[in-house]
Amino acid sequence: MNISDTYRDAWESYWRETSGARGEAIWDSDPSLSAAPHSELLLAHADPGRTIVDLGCGNGTQTRYLATRFARAVGVDLSHAAVAHARRAAGAAPVEFQQLDLTDTDAVRALHRRLGDSHVYMRAVIHQSEPAARPAVAAAVAEIIGSEGRAFVVELTSGSREVLGRAVAEPAGPPPKLRRVFHHGLKPAAAPDEEIPRLLAGAGLTVLADGETVLPQTEYLADGTRIDLPAHWFVLARG
Repeated sequence: MNISDTYRDAWESYWRETSGARGEAIWDSDPSLSAAPHSELLLAHADPGRTIVDLGCGNGTQTRYLATRFARAVGVDLSHAAVAHARRAAGAAPVEFQQLDLTDTDAVRALHRRLGDSHVYMRAVIHQSEPAARPAVAAAVAEIIGSEGRAFVVELTSGSREVLGRAVAEPAGPPPKLRRVFHHGLKPAAAPDEEIPRLLAGAGLTVLADGETVLPQTEYLADGTRIDLPAHWFVLARG
């Protein structure tokens, strides 16, 4: 199933209207809070000598960190504007970015042929994908890791909706970075909790380890509390 033009346009418009500066996107947290601890969990099961592919890389903040922990890092994103931001921010860093629709099976297979079995890092992509496209996103993870790669997938849980609800209900309304997400029609924490493990299993992925965590955001409530969204992480292999 290919994604809708509405969904594609929503992400393109979001990133076109974002400067790409570190932290301007609400999910663009410092790697010390995201890719660094996530890498430790993945590396307990994964060979650092392999390539890692950051699915839904945005402006590439996490991808650039991953390049310091693995032999090679490639960031892919649906949005052309996001990829342009990522390339500018990377400068001469040894990291690669390309536009990729994870529901385009042929394009995903072509990436796997080019890179070989690779690791995957995917942070909060399935939950905001269109429902009909979610199986294809999970299948893309399985395709890219092949038989030798491993994946780290972390997705928001239903508890995130409660946190976001509190932010929306503040007297002044949603904080600016969250307001921009809603303005572009993006829908965080839209997938039911039970759907994520079902989709991963349906794609032929086996859970090697998993646990509860939070995804720190770059936005704060009026009282200065950082918005941390409850999430569940999985380290996955194929078969």
